[in-house]
Amino acid sequence: MTEQPALPHKLTLDQRKNLTVTGVTEVISFDETAVIARTQQGTLVVQGKDLQLKTLLPEGGQVAVEGHISALTYEEPRPAGSFWRRLME
Repeated sequence: MTEQPALPHKLTLDQRKNLTVTGVTEVISFDETAVIARTQQGTLVVQGKDLQLKTLLPEGGQVAVEGHISALTYEEPRPAGSFWRRLME
């Protein structure tokens, strides 16, 4: 299996209404209050209201979201293994 090159990650937010994200490897979930996407820089959580997923281009890793965006947050990836194993490290 060949490793795919990393997609460049970029966020563009216009007037807190239009968000374009590149470098997305997977959209985990979305609804009108949150969009959760895995990116090259970690898991991105977009929060707001009336959110709509307007564009999803898997080949370029591009996602466009419209609505009232109130927060953008990154979650750090969790280490692999069980809870007890991570606790002992």
